[in-house]
This record gives sequence, C-alpha cells and structure tokens, in this order.
Amino acid sequence: MATLSPAQVKSISAAAPFWLSLAMIPLVVIAATQGGWTIALIPLFGWGMFSVLDAFVGANTDNADPETEEGDLFWYRAITLIWFPVQLVTIFGTMAYAVNADHLSTSEVIWLFFGIGVVTGSVGINYSHELMHQKNRMERWLADLLLASVLYSHFRSEHLLNHHRYVATPKDPVTARYNEGFHRYFPRVLHQCVTSAWQAETKMLARKNLPATDRRNPFWRYAALQSGFLILSALIGGWAGIGLFLFQSFVAIWQLELVNYIEHYGLTRKHLGDGKYEHVLPRHSWNAAQRASNWFLINLQRHSDHHYKPDRRFPLLQTYTEQDAPQLPHGYPVMTICAMIPPLFRRIMNPRVRKWRAMYYPEITDWTPYKTASNPMPR
Repeated sequence: MATLSPAQVKSISAAAPFWLSLAMIPLVVIAATQGGWTIALIPLFGWGMFSVLDAFVGANTDNADPETEEGDLFWYRAITLIWFPVQLVTIFGTMAYAVNADHLSTSEVIWLFFGIGVVTGSVGINYSHELMHQKNRMERWLADLLLASVLYSHFRSEHLLNHHRYVATPKDPVTARYNEGFHRYFPRVLHQCVTSAWQAETKMLARKNLPATDRRNPFWRYAALQSGFLILSALIGGWAGIGLFLFQSFVAIWQLELVNYIEHYGLTRKHLGDGKYEHVLPRHSWNAAQRASNWFLINLQRHSDHHYKPDRRFPLLQTYTEQDAPQLPHGYPVMTICAMIPPLFRRIMNPRVRKWRAMYYPEITDWTPYKTASNPMPR
C-alpha cells in the first residue's frame, strides 16, 4: 500500500478546509428524511455557521506563492471537479424522494428546495465561476453544466465578456450603483444581464461575418442544456418536479446576485474621457479576508485579486490591505443578509464608499461624469 509523502500530506491538509461545502449534502439528506425543523439546517450551515466561525477564527492575510505549479493544486481543484455530479444527484435524487414522501408536507418540500437552492447558489454557481475562468475544456464544460442546472447559463457569457471588461463602470450591469438598493438591483440585472450577454455573443459572431443564429453561438448550447434539465425534472416529478426545479434555480440566482451586489457596490473606475476608464485595479472590488467564509466560498472574497488577475486559480488568489483594496467589515454571509435590508446596508456601506473615493481619488471633486439614472451622486 502506497504511503503519502510529507509534501502530499501537507497539501491535502491545506486543501481540506475548502471541502467543507460537502457537509451540506448530508444536511440535505437529513432534511429530506426527517423534515420539520431539520430543513433549517441547510441555510443555517451556509449563512450562520461560517459567520460564527469567522468571528472565532478571524482573518487570513497569508498569501500563497502565485507561481505555484498547477500540479501542486490537485486537492484544491478536485472539489470543483467533483461538484457537478454531487449537485446533480442532490437535486434530482432529492426530487425523486420528496415528491413521493408521505411524511413531508407541501410546505416542507418547498422549503427543502429552498435549502437546495442555497446549496446550488452558494456552492454550485461559485464553483462554476472558478471553472469558467480556466482554459481546460473539461472545466469549462463543467461550468456550463452547473449553470444550466440553475437555468442561468448566460452568466458565463455575461461574466467573461462584459463584467470583467466593464466592471466598476456604468457599462457593467452587475456593478451596483451607489445608493441602489438590492430590491431595485435584482430585477434590473435579471433583465440587463441576459440582454448584454446576448449582445456580446452576437457582436463576436458579427466580427466573423456570422449571423446570431450560427451554431457557434453558445446560446444554442445554453438552451439545450437547460431544456435537458427541465425535461429531466418533468420525467422525475411531473409538474411538481418542474416547479421545484424552477424554485431552486430562482433561489440559486438570488444567492448569486446578492454576492454580485456587494462585490462592487458603489465603486467606479476613474473616467479618462472619451468613454475610457483606467485599467482594473484591486481597489475596484471589495475585499474580505475572513478565513472561514473564504473556506466555504473558495476564496471568492479575495475578489480584488480575482479581477486584477482573472485567470489565477482560487488557492493562489492574494489578499490586500486597505492601502490597496477596500475592505468589507464582514464576510459575504453577513453582508448578503445586510443587503436584504437596504437602509442597514446603506448605513454600513455608504460611509465606506465615500471614504474610498476620498482615499483613492482625492483629485476628483466632481463625480458628475459617473452619475446615471441608477447611480445618484453620493451624499
């Protein structure tokens, strides 16, 4: 029997905390088989436990060597590679069980799939985000499958072609404007992101003298994959299955857009004139160094570095001090809850946005060029 070398043991132990997301799967099993109050365990684990752990284990300001070889990241990458089959079985296995379970009431089944939406949104979409940024064809396909399983396939086109290019400018639908509450933001991005993703893909085809209907338009793939999951839902659970699948998809999308909302709230790249903006810097994303929630979200909270170096794998993302990137006061689980209460969120974040503007751009005294209908001037 082969024994692991000390280097391998060290690598596995370092990667192990990033596998904590798997603990949500037995919670789904417990909720489905026991019902009642146990259904609350799923969101309590994702939102509550990691918020509590953040308070105890604090921040992690250590940075891995960004030149680490790909082969040394196997145990980090593995969790993102296995997640799609895990998620597939979780969604449809639970559906097959729940629609025939006599001990679960209709409301319990609905709340059970709310919990599954928390899993597919906070973990599944997050892992798809990591995978879509990679050059490996298999990883990008896994990203597409994960997104299709929550009916949000266009997110890949929108994120790669628009968001990273236009982040922190009025041209980016995903960048939340100063003073824009989440309840206004959410319906806006649902509409604008589909439109901008379609336009980005059709413009790429037009540059090759190809029509929007060309088979290379990924929207054909998106439609096929999403239709496949809807058909599977119907085969397993009939109309109830379709309804449950749609509901968990909506919850997952809501989770994603809550995170998108807080990641760039109120931040704007400096306008250089003629519609041009400065290059993306770490200062154009909110950074969070909370250790536990970064375990759960595979370092998504090191978002400042992700936008600065988009192709950097999650174990190698760097964190920053306030001298280089603005800092959130809490991790994403707490901040997304705050975002659902706009007056509270503005009270927490608006002073920080004003401080950010004064710190990084003291030379700008007139923010009028950055004002849009949904981006009022700071007060």
